[in-house]
Amino acid sequence: MLFSQLAVYLQKLDETSSRNTITELLADLFRRASADEIGKLCYLLQGRVAPLYEETEFGMADKFMIRAIALAYGADQSVVLKTFKEHGDLGKTASALHTGKTEKLEVTDAYIQLRAIAETNGTGSQEKKIQLLADMLKRVDATAACYIVRIPLDKLRLGFSEMTILDSLSWMLAGDKSLRSRLEDAYNVRPDIGYISETVKKEGIAGLSHVRARVGSPVLAELCQRLPNAAEMIKKMGNVAVEPKYDGVRVQIHVIRARNGGVKISTYSRNLEPTTDMFPELSEIGKEVDAREAILDCEAVGLDPVTGKISSFQETSTRKRKHDIDEARKSVPLRFFVFDILYKDGKDFLSTPLSERRSILEHTVKPGRLLSISPQIVTDKADELRRYHDEQLRVGLEGVVVKKWNSLYEPGRRGYSWVKFKEEEGKDGKLTDTIDAVVMGYYLGEGKRTGFGIGALLVGVRKGEQFETVTKIGTGVTDALWKTLQKQLHAIEVRGVPKEYDAVHKTLIPDVWTRPLIVVELAGDDLTKSPTHGAGYAVRFPRLVRIRKDKRPADATTVSELTRMFENQMSHTKK
Repeated sequence: MLFSQLAVYLQKLDETSSRNTITELLADLFRRASADEIGKLCYLLQGRVAPLYEETEFGMADKFMIRAIALAYGADQSVVLKTFKEHGDLGKTASALHTGKTEKLEVTDAYIQLRAIAETNGTGSQEKKIQLLADMLKRVDATAACYIVRIPLDKLRLGFSEMTILDSLSWMLAGDKSLRSRLEDAYNVRPDIGYISETVKKEGIAGLSHVRARVGSPVLAELCQRLPNAAEMIKKMGNVAVEPKYDGVRVQIHVIRARNGGVKISTYSRNLEPTTDMFPELSEIGKEVDAREAILDCEAVGLDPVTGKISSFQETSTRKRKHDIDEARKSVPLRFFVFDILYKDGKDFLSTPLSERRSILEHTVKPGRLLSISPQIVTDKADELRRYHDEQLRVGLEGVVVKKWNSLYEPGRRGYSWVKFKEEEGKDGKLTDTIDAVVMGYYLGEGKRTGFGIGALLVGVRKGEQFETVTKIGTGVTDALWKTLQKQLHAIEVRGVPKEYDAVHKTLIPDVWTRPLIVVELAGDDLTKSPTHGAGYAVRFPRLVRIRKDKRPADATTVSELTRMFENQMSHTKK
């Protein structure tokens, strides 16, 4: 397939906001692609050249792209800059300055070139990237040039995620979305959209039967659901394991022991970000893991270096950085509380009951200076569950996580196998849990906040791949955080309403729209029904708790979860 043919599809995808039309367009594209092309196409559709968990970033800024366009078309950089100011889009700038000369560039060749750009680093790397881009731009037509430019700038913005791609793969195979669940189950175990698409293109849906957990490829984390109280948990779940809920950073540890006795460690966050460099101390856990290979699920918690007490989430999260890591390690030492094992020595334990996984974990992890096995009790009594929960609150933890004792590990799922228990319902005028919402845009500041350029946020919750408004929020934010938010949001500003946002009421239109990338945790007094907000509910007296750098927009609270929170709230009010 020629890249110019792909560009025609990209343009059509760009011009539609209909989810069904997008799905059918992608399915048609996938049918036309060869087995060797489809995986590469799926990466390119995401503006990437590798799975999300691989560190392959383009590192291209606008000023370097301007130089590449100038070099490709023999234009002066001042002319490129002037055209850019007119269009506000370097992709359209490249199209406008295109000289009309083209050659044939295959999708596979374009992918190889773009991957080379992402992997080029070191002395003179920017010049090499500029030359590679210019060479590509010379070979494609004006429409294709637009997308060649947008991909390395991370500005493709087609308005869909991996989930729509899975829908489209189902449509390619079956003519409808009936295979979506099986595709998603496989993706949750092996979150590599290129691998999944190539597998089904070659082998059909049956090819997914051999997808297993693999060291070096993170498994999507199992997530917690909500239930209102201990009695309801026991009624719905029966015999349960109850573990402390640490307010730390979710870390998935992958261990490979070499034949010479050395140990290679890689780690991933809950949103698939590779975090190995952030936790250099884990290179020392060889004696604490009795396995040739293993995948461990854990929570990293900061410890006060003087008192040894557990640090706050804010302090722990300072360890998630790419610079000054050694200094951060000294100021915030970590302990990793391991609570599950997903794989060991060639065996996948995702379909093994928790009760057995716990036994395997206890025979694998030897608690030491860095690793601890998370404590737990097993009970089928609400009073005992409540007592253990209250104990955790007294020692300063968030509460407990309650897990069905015979449950399987469900990657990426938020079901009733795991339930978080922060605060039992009955506290009048308070939400018993926080809400994870996506920032959709912001309003310019007034008064003192004029200097920040931001005064309030418009945030929403998830409904499928769309986001529905749930509240405006302007309290709970320090001056320093407003400045930080303004800087982060400025980098993801867009003209016009992003495709991912459903119809927003005219009274809520923000001064500036942003891409749905930043997740914030908010608290409030309670939920009320709302005819204005798209979610159908509004948060009364919302307060920003923190920015959740460890969560993806896909991890945001859903409208259905919000509905359950409201129903639980109303149920208690009637008692």
